[in-house]
Amino acid sequence: MNSYLLRNVSVLGAAPTDLLIRDGVVAETGAGLAAPDATLIDAAGLVALPGLVDLHTHLREPGREDAETVETGSRSAALGGYTAVCAMANTSPVADTAGVVEQVWRLGREAGLVDVQPIGAVTVGLAGERLAELGAMADSAARVRIFSDDGHCVADPRLMRRALEYVKAFDGIIAQHAEEPRLTEGAQMHEGEVSTRLGLTGWPAVAEEAIIARDVLLAEHVGSRLHVCHVSTAGSVEVLRHAKARGVRVTAEVTPHHLLLTDALVSGRSELASPALANNWSPDGAYNPVFKVNPPLRTATDIAALRAALADGVIDIIATDHAPHAVEDKECEWAYARPGMLGLETALSIALDVLGPEWDLIAERMSRTPARIAGLTEHGHDPAPGAPANLTVVDPAARRLIEPAEQASRSRNTPYARMTLPGRIVATFLRGEATVLDGKAVK
Repeated sequence: MNSYLLRNVSVLGAAPTDLLIRDGVVAETGAGLAAPDATLIDAAGLVALPGLVDLHTHLREPGREDAETVETGSRSAALGGYTAVCAMANTSPVADTAGVVEQVWRLGREAGLVDVQPIGAVTVGLAGERLAELGAMADSAARVRIFSDDGHCVADPRLMRRALEYVKAFDGIIAQHAEEPRLTEGAQMHEGEVSTRLGLTGWPAVAEEAIIARDVLLAEHVGSRLHVCHVSTAGSVEVLRHAKARGVRVTAEVTPHHLLLTDALVSGRSELASPALANNWSPDGAYNPVFKVNPPLRTATDIAALRAALADGVIDIIATDHAPHAVEDKECEWAYARPGMLGLETALSIALDVLGPEWDLIAERMSRTPARIAGLTEHGHDPAPGAPANLTVVDPAARRLIEPAEQASRSRNTPYARMTLPGRIVATFLRGEATVLDGKAVK
């Protein structure tokens, strides 16, 4: 096993120190460390963080290897500073049995770039009709603890109650895609002024908020754990705030794109919730399918509420909802385009824009808390002597131009094309082995 000596690195923004990685752990920190056998890394001006953990990633394998594989998605994650990702169940076949989740888990181990933790489906085939093999997936080698029909809402309240009751036996979590399907039939974007002007069927905010309100009541009644995926509206924030104040066991995530991109982009207007990033950037005209996502991009008012909720903890984490799509599924007419965006390689940059260089808060929202929610005990530890050497090293002063062709993903559907973003991942380590060095994937 290789050893690495990071010279003059700032751990979570503190004063520069040396940091020695050996035998899979942070062996020592302090000034003037000597390790002749270690690879020396000049880390002056760089910041060391616990390896990032993503609770919401689509790796597409098995079934859509043309869009992504476990290996290419893992490489993309490592380049984004991640050491663990939770892979959603909407593969083909669906990850609704012990066999499929074990396949995904083993593919992640073979790639060896990040720890891939499968998320199991709540219902068979994501059809919302009967529960999947929750217990068998929990008892499998993959040790599944989070279950989600993401992409589909568990709309039947009786089935949702049963799922919450079932996973309570092993302290599992139901992660809900909050969307009342009867309110979003034919929806193409956020319901509001822009959708009216463009003549597109709207996706109303209440479709999300109604399901969250129902599910926090169910979770409270059952005493089980609920996680809300990709929160996108100001109203959802208030429902969550009220639920948490009552002690409901609910956590929530927000995506980077819902913290930055507004629905005005669908009309071709260059409107971002960040003047710093809007400079010298514009979308490629109206109806650009790269901005089609579920839930849809919302308004600047919603984004302001999401940013505030992330800062104060009503929203617990940033999760990417990394959703790669093949070219033909995105470079087509808006109505036929698949919803979703890439996110793994750019998430930390968006977090820097939203939270600023508040390194402890970034570590909490992107590493410690998601690791704690998912039960990934090897992850989410600050770089300190004895801690597992799952960490990432960031250059906060760097600025980088995002070019879709340079992404490690097999897909190119990044909404940040030609945007200059802050921060650059210089190195990532998984159990003491480098997966990224000098900003490049090691394997």
